[in-house]
Amino acid sequence: MPRANIQLDRQAVIAPVRRRLFGSFVEHLGRCVYTGIYEPEHPSANEDGFRMDVVELVRELGSTTLRYPGGNFVSGFRWEDSVGPRDKRPVRRDLAWHSLESNQFGLDEFARWLKLTDSELMLAVNIATRGILPALDLLEYANHPSGTTLSDLRIANGSPEPHNVRMWCLGNEMDGPWQTGFMTADDYGKLAGRTAAAMKAADKDLELVACGSSGSGMPTFGDWERTVLEHAYDHVDYISCHAYYQEHDGDLGSFLASALDMDHFIDTVVATADHVGYKRRSSKKINISFDEWNIWYLEEHQASQEVNTEWRHAPRQLEDVYTVADAVVVGNLLMTLLKHSDRVTSASLAQLVNVLAPIMTEPGGPAWRQTTFYPFSITSRLASGEVIQPVIEAPVYDTARHGEAPVVDAVATVDEDRAAVFLVNRDLEEPAQITIDVRGLGSSQIAEAITLADSDVYAKNTLAEQDRVTPAANTSAALADGVLTIELPPVSWTAIALH
Repeated sequence: MPRANIQLDRQAVIAPVRRRLFGSFVEHLGRCVYTGIYEPEHPSANEDGFRMDVVELVRELGSTTLRYPGGNFVSGFRWEDSVGPRDKRPVRRDLAWHSLESNQFGLDEFARWLKLTDSELMLAVNIATRGILPALDLLEYANHPSGTTLSDLRIANGSPEPHNVRMWCLGNEMDGPWQTGFMTADDYGKLAGRTAAAMKAADKDLELVACGSSGSGMPTFGDWERTVLEHAYDHVDYISCHAYYQEHDGDLGSFLASALDMDHFIDTVVATADHVGYKRRSSKKINISFDEWNIWYLEEHQASQEVNTEWRHAPRQLEDVYTVADAVVVGNLLMTLLKHSDRVTSASLAQLVNVLAPIMTEPGGPAWRQTTFYPFSITSRLASGEVIQPVIEAPVYDTARHGEAPVVDAVATVDEDRAAVFLVNRDLEEPAQITIDVRGLGSSQIAEAITLADSDVYAKNTLAEQDRVTPAANTSAALADGVLTIELPPVSWTAIALH
């Protein structure tokens, strides 16, 4: 049985717990919006057509910030299409996902939906095929109180109060040749810098996100970030990171260690951003918005026929059904984001409903939790105060993709009257015996110990078996004389709350 020793000291603070780390993402893609969050004919729908069964699950999930409306979708989007009387909204072709967009759900509807879920809006602007003036128009429509043409149009459209959007994404994945209007780093950096400067002339307190690389495997990774920030550094606040993971060729051991790749990705982008800052003699720090991250079985989707020559409304696309192993990796990736909360101050699990999502729905039918729902919702609920850097002594194993990886990973959070410890056991066969010294936290009682695991690491929750996989109390947890012991099943994710 693998054994690991962990020491926790409340003085070993990384940074505060950033509530925006628990963000998610709603894109006009597949069934994320239509028959996901919006289905007027559904039995649970309210007067706006919002599925209230989904609203309740989103509230339980604990998502804080919702990035909208894309994603690749935004690079062909005309925001004006999505506001005003529905019977006058045009139907458009979406080149990103080869589907039809009805525009029956738009900015004002989404803002109303967000109030039901207690979430903050993070809005993306299309500078790929449009540019600076439409971005300024959208800013005026969304945020100006009244007395201008576009703010008064918002009021006439039924939203008397400004949406007060603070975070704005300057396009999406502009380095990707799949992106409508993709650009070189030099061209994008200049445009992003000019757009950001104009938007901050309207509101100096906006928080603006420049596009980083679409992934660390892009051939321009690193150089893209450097070039973009050399143009836009003075006007933006964030550079974005995107990363998706999946199990390749049955290599579960490497997949379970995916957090090591995310860790290296973050360190590289931070170093690049700081390099630009040092060159500019700037005291300003650019933070990271990790505004797309998740498990995505991209290879399988690329081999499928779900994107074809037809133009369809809300086709079923990218509806991955997640396993226990997927959920363990999602929990571990979220732990890694917490460990980097000094510089990663915003993140978005991509996406929220149906598309690579923790929540699934059936048109006219139920909504249910995927396996990945649980580590996200539990971490969002328990993590508070400050993130603590643990000292971990654990055995390692070899992976084909990431080199040596610790069998056990952990992170902790602590505030005045409670603490939380999050753990993964990556061992494929054996449980792990964990000893945690919590004397430095001042904790004296276990309030909750819960583990997500299953004898079948590929077990899933489906329409037919919606609760096949759920977390369970870990009865092995014990606390005596400031030492916490617990046994972690193989391929498992665990959360412990302490008082």
